Amino acid sequence: MTTSTTSESIGDVPLRPAATVMLLRDAVEDIEVFMMQRTTSAAFASGMYVFPGGRVDDVDGASELNDLCDGLTDGEASDLLRVPTGGLAYWVAAIRESFEEAGVLLARDESGEYVQLDDPEVQRRFAIARHAVHEGSLSLAEFCRRENLRLAVDNIRYVSHWITPVGEKRRFDTRFFVAVAPSAQEPLHDDKETIDSLWVTPNDALQRAQRGELAMIPPTTANLRFLAPHRSTSEAVAAANRVGVPTPILPKLRFDGDGRVVGIVFPDDPDYAGMA
Repeated sequence: MTTSTTSESIGDVPLRPAATVMLLRDAVEDIEVFMMQRTTSAAFASGMYVFPGGRVDDVDGASELNDLCDGLTDGEASDLLRVPTGGLAYWVAAIRESFEEAGVLLARDESGEYVQLDDPEVQRRFAIARHAVHEGSLSLAEFCRRENLRLAVDNIRYVSHWITPVGEKRRFDTRFFVAVAPSAQEPLHDDKETIDSLWVTPNDALQRAQRGELAMIPPTTANLRFLAPHRSTSEAVAAANRVGVPTPILPKLRFDGDGRVVGIVFPDDPDYAGMA
């Protein structure tokens, strides 16, 4: 997979391409987003509340998966991400990670509608596949062919682009997406990489984060603020459609005289331009 110059090494730590999807549903007079708590033993963002997502793997850019995608070509996806080729892999990774981590598969069956997981036998079969895909013993492409599914990449909107600051031990070039969750699928954390999950309104999540009840990293809170003004999934999707091509956000770490991190500076901060 070919990625943009922002996905190459900046500093001593190479950037890893990643994709995250905010799954939305309509609630009474508001929207809710699905969030999960990462295990406290995780190497990155341990204990933090996040959206489903993870690294873009080489398998996500396989041509056999591209052929199973609806409504978006690799060329179109790459143009949106401002990369030469391989952009569709980010959409595929968002779908794969959502399936692995949350049990939600953004895919259509032969009827052209989202696959329904409200039948116990179908639930059991898909739960087995979910873990097999996560473990690598079953490819997402193979599973889609077996179940006659197509990936609904055309229902996933690209809304923001965050790059981990130089100086962190692990760095990611992460694209954030928005999608309405299928009504006949109920997400649940995997109890491996994630240990808790909840549906929460963006405003409530932000308030709970401010009170210290839900720990979050800055990209998560920033994307919650994007969702917060919208009271329906249709409003949120319309806002996502208006984003166009997001400007990459690369925060900088602020160090004290002893080299310890004492804060994070964002591009809209007055002293950002003067920092190394």
